[in-house]
Parts: sequence; C-alpha cells; structure tokens
Amino acid sequence: MPLFEIETESHIVITWADNEETARAVLAESYPAEQPVRVTKRPRDTWVISKAALGIRGKTDPCATARDCLDRAAGDKLHAIRLYMHETGSDLERARKVIESNMVMGW
Repeated sequence: MPLFEIETESHIVITWADNEETARAVLAESYPAEQPVRVTKRPRDTWVISKAALGIRGKTDPCATARDCLDRAAGDKLHAIRLYMHETGSDLERARKVIESNMVMGW
C-alpha cells in the first residue's frame, strides 16, 4: 500500500492509502476543518525523520498521556496542552514542552 504525505496549513499527515482519494478521506476524518494544500504519493513505503534536523538530541521517551491528549484533541496543539494540564496537573510550560516534543516524534 502506498504511503501518502498530506500537507495542510497546520499539519503534515503521513498515512498509508490505496490511492490519493483515500488519503484525502483520512485527512477529512482526522482533521475535518483542514483542507489539503499538497498531497504527495511517497516514492517508498517508509517515512524517516531526522531527529538531529528537528533539534532532538539524546534519548527520547514518548509519553502515552501526551499522545492520548493529542489524539483526543485531533492534533490541535492548544487543546492537547489543556487536556495534558488537566490530566497531569502540569503547569503550562511543562505541558507545552511535552505535547510539542510528542508531536515532533510523530504521535
């Protein structure tokens, strides 16, 4: 199954889909308020992100709570931060760092 890259104004979504139409449907389901600005069929069936290029150094430890908050917020960073603060009692700065670092790691 091909891998598609779907770019919106706010996100880059990577998904497997049979064709471009199905890839657009994935975006519509996950982010109904966003319109694709670019849909690209990737030449390979894998996606690699350089941690160094994103400024991530050392050990990374994805946070299940942050990823759950991102999922419930449909990727809306501000809403996910609020959810994370509510779930963990973290302050704004800590919640922002955790949510943003998990977004970079491809929640």
